[in-house]
Amino acid sequence: MAGKFVSMRNLKFLLYEVFDTVALTRNPYYSQHNQKSFDLVLDASMKLAQKMLFPLFEEMDRKAPYLEDGQVKVHPAVRAIMKEFGEGGWIGATFPEAWDGEQLPGILHCACQLIKSSANYSAGVYAGLTAGAARLIHSFAAEHLKTTYLPNMMAGKWQGTMALTEPQAGSSLSDITTTAYPTDKGHYLLKGQKVFISAGDHDGVDNVVHMLLARIDGAPQGVKGISLFLVPKKRPDEKGRLVPNDVSVSQVFHKMGYRGAPITELSFGDKDDCRGFLVGEPNRGLMHMFQMMNEARIGVGLGAAAIASAAYYAALEYCQTRPQGRKVGAKDPSAPQIPIIEHADVRRMLLFQRAVVEGSEGLLMQCALYEDFLRTTPPEEHLKYELLLELLTPMAKSYPSEMGILSTSQAIQCLGGYGYCEDFPVEQHFRDCRIHPIHEGTTGIQGMDLLGRKVVMKEGRALALFLEEARNNIAEARSVAGLEALSQKLEEALQTLEQVTGHLVGLIGKRGVEIFLADATLYLEMFGIIAVAWQWLLQAAVAQKALQGKPKTTDLPFYRGKLVTARYFFAYELPKIKGLYQRLTDTDALTVEMDSSYFND
Repeated sequence: MAGKFVSMRNLKFLLYEVFDTVALTRNPYYSQHNQKSFDLVLDASMKLAQKMLFPLFEEMDRKAPYLEDGQVKVHPAVRAIMKEFGEGGWIGATFPEAWDGEQLPGILHCACQLIKSSANYSAGVYAGLTAGAARLIHSFAAEHLKTTYLPNMMAGKWQGTMALTEPQAGSSLSDITTTAYPTDKGHYLLKGQKVFISAGDHDGVDNVVHMLLARIDGAPQGVKGISLFLVPKKRPDEKGRLVPNDVSVSQVFHKMGYRGAPITELSFGDKDDCRGFLVGEPNRGLMHMFQMMNEARIGVGLGAAAIASAAYYAALEYCQTRPQGRKVGAKDPSAPQIPIIEHADVRRMLLFQRAVVEGSEGLLMQCALYEDFLRTTPPEEHLKYELLLELLTPMAKSYPSEMGILSTSQAIQCLGGYGYCEDFPVEQHFRDCRIHPIHEGTTGIQGMDLLGRKVVMKEGRALALFLEEARNNIAEARSVAGLEALSQKLEEALQTLEQVTGHLVGLIGKRGVEIFLADATLYLEMFGIIAVAWQWLLQAAVAQKALQGKPKTTDLPFYRGKLVTARYFFAYELPKIKGLYQRLTDTDALTVEMDSSYFND
């Protein structure tokens, strides 16, 4: 296995040079922190990843969870990992100090998550899910639920989950049938089934707390009748003892990758004694759950970028040490072989991986920074950052997820036949990465969310804000010598985005919503490429300014590599929007008009 899985230098470049995270500490909410404390947190995250997570990367894959006597058995180290995440404050890292949180900026937490997820994605999922569920409880639950459940969840003793999907409904949450029956005892009785629940049951914790969507008996049909419930696997009785809550595991799914964490099918109320507690207001559960869903979507993109990072560094190490062949044109067959990194096509594959990884990391941190601005800016500015975050979330989820598959595939290609074998880690990275375009809303759903809701909401205000942000950055980059061409290319890409968006929105009235959304996934792909190009221009501007100053000699390769990778993205990746433009402005609605019977033999 490769010894490096993430670049601390790049994370600090993004945190301190591109996004000026230290500036957040001027706000009272983050004033207890400084760059020194941030560095200590990053170092602690790296030590945890190196000593506890990375050594178990392959072992957790080989020893996958299994169901035995109604209990999901996971790797024995999971309990120690959850304990460490709890005692180390990682689960409550962004929580207010009033709830024993660390009150860290989200952008710093994002960097720490990238470190841990690149070391061992499966191992980090347990704590990440628990933190998301805990934040949901903190935001919307009654005080007695907070005091009962949050301390044990934040300590890593109890697992948190999100239970949305049902076998018959899939991604269509309006069709869920799990029902909550009111009682006069302060709880509801739940009955139903949930499927594909990450960490839905396991013996690495003492209890599992499900944040579950259900319909109160008699509630309206559709999403307007969905409520949010807290449903524990074991509920505390009057004396505080944990007793079974009529939640059972139907099966554990055997997966292609991401095997270190279980995905379960759960049954609620088989004995008519599954108690759930309403969180927030009745019939507003989906709105409440969107907090965790949006966090999870960005978390999925983060996981994909982290896995792609680990695969990239494994490939890079191999390419630097594997001798094969000689330079094209070399005449002497007796001359020593050269490392394969000296071959142009191998460098192309490595540049592609670096462009995907570091571009994705930039986009993810940008989203985290907007979230931090909601705590540090005046209330009148909050709508701006809420809309930008809403707009970018589908790209932050989908671009790393889709491109992470291609990036890890190129890592395998760098290793050749060895990459396809279990002896090297890149085949596992490829398997681990494949789930990300699927869970927490498929790429198709993200596309329809972006085009059908985010782009048109508030009369296009979110898109206008994005264009304004990007053009402000273009104006700054134009003043940096050597970046004129990249700045112009991004401006042309933004104009293409405006043209395509105007064309598609015009289809609503002319040809209907179905044709308007038919190629929403391609629109998402195009927008994602442009959003990452924006991030690469930001990074290139900082690197170029650094080179024009007096950088340390040891920093020269890093900054120069940044500029070359930015040039690669604009030369190789950004031009792909031209083909997408042609398809998206074509009037042939063939996927809508295609008769389903034509697929038959």
